[in-house]
Amino acid sequence: MRRLTLLFLPPIAALVGGCDSLGRAVAVPTHYTSHQLCSAVFVGGLDPAEFFRDGIEREISPVGGLISRQVDREHAEVSANFLGLVHSRAVYRGALGCQVVHGERPQDAQLDIGPAAPRLLPEIAGPAAVEPVNSALKAALDRAFVETQSGPQRRTKAIVVVHDGRLIAERYAPGYGVDTPLIGWSMTKSVTNALLGILVRQGKLAMSQPAPVAAWSNPEDPRHAITPDNLLRMNSGIDFGQSMYSDWTSAFDPSAQMEFDSADMAAKAEKAPLAHRPGTAWNYTNGNTLLLSRIIRDKVGGDAASVVRFAHRELFDKLGLQHPTLEFDGVGTPIGSSHMWATARDWARFGMLYLDDGVVGGDRLLPPGWVDYSARLTPGSEQYGYGAGFWTNRGGSSPAIRARVGAGMPADSFMARGSQGQYAIIIPSARLVIVRLGMAYTWRDDIMTIERLVRDVQAALGQAS
Repeated sequence: MRRLTLLFLPPIAALVGGCDSLGRAVAVPTHYTSHQLCSAVFVGGLDPAEFFRDGIEREISPVGGLISRQVDREHAEVSANFLGLVHSRAVYRGALGCQVVHGERPQDAQLDIGPAAPRLLPEIAGPAAVEPVNSALKAALDRAFVETQSGPQRRTKAIVVVHDGRLIAERYAPGYGVDTPLIGWSMTKSVTNALLGILVRQGKLAMSQPAPVAAWSNPEDPRHAITPDNLLRMNSGIDFGQSMYSDWTSAFDPSAQMEFDSADMAAKAEKAPLAHRPGTAWNYTNGNTLLLSRIIRDKVGGDAASVVRFAHRELFDKLGLQHPTLEFDGVGTPIGSSHMWATARDWARFGMLYLDDGVVGGDRLLPPGWVDYSARLTPGSEQYGYGAGFWTNRGGSSPAIRARVGAGMPADSFMARGSQGQYAIIIPSARLVIVRLGMAYTWRDDIMTIERLVRDVQAALGQAS
């Protein structure tokens, strides 16, 4: 869920002092710019100038004005340049999304996904945007799209409300629509949760056994005790920075450098030493999820093509996702911490998987009890309320959870959540999935607006909060 705002104050000093460690920090916003702009243009079909203004410029403040950028539509790539000192190039690779080039340009992906798996989830709406079913629901969406004159801006781009299997209300900002893919940021961690659950159901992975990380295979290595459950719950104990918040010191954070300046992300994460005994300390870092992403890759065939085919065959197709794009690093590991693009309706369809214990259309995709496992509060995360790849409102003793429930989010609800205000709220008791996507710069990724939206939708449907 990390935000990069104020991340890059030190690079200015790097230009003056010539320090290599500071100099590398300059590469992070430069790669960030090329990658995100490439994905926005070639995956999302968005206007590059608008996306840079809304989704990138503030994230890389205060150096945004020092980074030039160029979109090359003929060669499907985006370049970024930091004052002629750091160059970055991201290329579009079709079903694999965009990838920052480290060395030679990767070959264009000639990927045969194969025939689509049968859809298990019935269609939730027709092709046109669905108007709210009543005036109260319309007012709820009106409030969620309102901007303040003075800022900070919330820049809501899409809202979808699904109740009892039907889409009952949706709205999009100008230039966006039912077929516009948007980045989920850390909502992607919840997709990683689902892929892991499928592997568990298939008997290919045990969450409570030592994680199959070759660098940790020696039983005398203290990291050998780390399990996939520890990685998913963010209590592995590895000393690998944090991906929750940013300030000027985050320029040196290994998780940020892994994600935006590494060809092999999991290889960087696996080198982290152990700071705490596994299961004893909670620390939200994307390194945990990249290690899980590589485990998924290795379990399904060992390369990016295998992951794409697995994800479509076992998850995306069965849920009826129309435009999902999971992006990859330079060695074919999915960036399962943060880089999946999908439409608002797709994100809603994904959330519906978790309404009935992972059963869709009578078929079980996730193991029995996996949903409750995912939404169960992880000890040590009480300040925030984190489960296993989802943020959760289950666990009344947590101050964060008490606040969210008090603001109108039901006690059984949980959510996929990403930076800049990406949300897929899952409320089994109300048969509701509420998705909000945008580029918010308000407090805690616009959580108060989300709480109000959930409260307003339930009131419009005559449900108690």
